[in-house]
Amino acid sequence: MLYLLITLVTFVLMEGITWLTHRYVMHGFLWYLHEDHHQKGPGFFEKNDAFFVIFAIPSWLCIMLGSMNQVYWVVSIGAGIALYGFAYFLVHEIIIHQRFKLFTRSNNRYIKAIRWAHKMHHKHIGKEEGESFGMLWVARKYWDKVKQAGGGVGKVNK
Repeated sequence: MLYLLITLVTFVLMEGITWLTHRYVMHGFLWYLHEDHHQKGPGFFEKNDAFFVIFAIPSWLCIMLGSMNQVYWVVSIGAGIALYGFAYFLVHEIIIHQRFKLFTRSNNRYIKAIRWAHKMHHKHIGKEEGESFGMLWVARKYWDKVKQAGGGVGKVNK
């Protein structure tokens, strides 16, 4: 039970880590990797996809080294990071940007709010003056915008 709790707490904490990393690393000194995500170029892959590998490394190390040394709370941290990575992939790549055409329409208010928040993030094509740097937690103002609009936030274009 303790290991499950550690996994869940890690998953929740990852939203804050994601916000900080997105705001100060991706829109900071590693902007050269993230820039093509805001200014779409040709092709399916982006330099921004390198962050998948960068963020997978701590998860993999925690799972591998924790397992090898039988330190299972460390494995639980790695599992929490991996679960957040899966949720991020599902929400960001499939639901928001629809890089994989699995869910193209939804009347779910949460999905509409998260798409709206991300659309507001992408309205800034430079690394400064951004907003909405998180992924799974949606600020109240975007819920309110969805409620006021009565629906319709479609695919997020870059």
